[in-house]
Amino acid sequence: MAVIDEETKQQAKELWLQGKKYREISEITGIKESSIKSLASRAWKKEKLQPNKKKVATLVADADKDKGPPETELLPEEIETLNNEELTEKQRLFCLYYSKSFNATSAYKKAYDCSYQTAMCEGSKTLGNPKIKDEIMRLKKERYARSMLTKEDIFQKYMDIAFADITDFLEFGSDQIDADSGDVVSKNFVHFRHHTTVDGTLIGEVKQGKDGASIKLPDRMKALQWLSDHMGWATDLQKAQIEQLRAQTDKLKADSNDIPDESVQNKMDAITGIVDQMQPLGDDDV
Repeated sequence: MAVIDEETKQQAKELWLQGKKYREISEITGIKESSIKSLASRAWKKEKLQPNKKKVATLVADADKDKGPPETELLPEEIETLNNEELTEKQRLFCLYYSKSFNATSAYKKAYDCSYQTAMCEGSKTLGNPKIKDEIMRLKKERYARSMLTKEDIFQKYMDIAFADITDFLEFGSDQIDADSGDVVSKNFVHFRHHTTVDGTLIGEVKQGKDGASIKLPDRMKALQWLSDHMGWATDLQKAQIEQLRAQTDKLKADSNDIPDESVQNKMDAITGIVDQMQPLGDDDV
């Protein structure tokens, strides 16, 4: 390797830390690409892979300065990610950011400090990297294990999804208004409730299209099927709530003169299937 002065070597190192490609660094500094690769593998990677928790935390804080409050404390799984020698520094940061937001564009923009357009293009490509995929999955599993969610908590969430009411999220109806002609006419309306008053985790999608805004709830039938398969997780109170829902459904069927459509009938049948798996509840259980 040809002798490289310290100033040029430091410049190359800083470019490498910024996530520049070897070819780009070579063009800027004049150092051979092979020499840059050698420096990176022999010295630079060892310097930045510090097991000390405070130094690792500072790395993330510096990379994300001016984008929000700095991280002063990292979780064990996050420190393990930042010490993953199979990934570059930027790739490690991408994994950390993505595991929190699940937004590839946002994670890439933060990790690589690039334009939004570049992040949109490169974010999804980065997710396709097998090593990055594995690291993100490891982080998700660690976080899930640490969250200490109980089976009852998970069962309740599926109950919330299965029996969510669209009127919890929007208002709709018909208003009587005075037309210019002086006649009273009816006008249909749909109003979304403010995001601070609803449970956003029960909303599958909100979008603005050419025909206006729309809201979509998660698949209720899938949630009902999951409940049917996991009745052993339910508390006595949750079983009683489902029993009450079944009673309400039976009343609706009895009061209706019309034959319910297929989707409604499927839901009713699913509720019946869930309750049929339960033991009868005594007065002390409710």
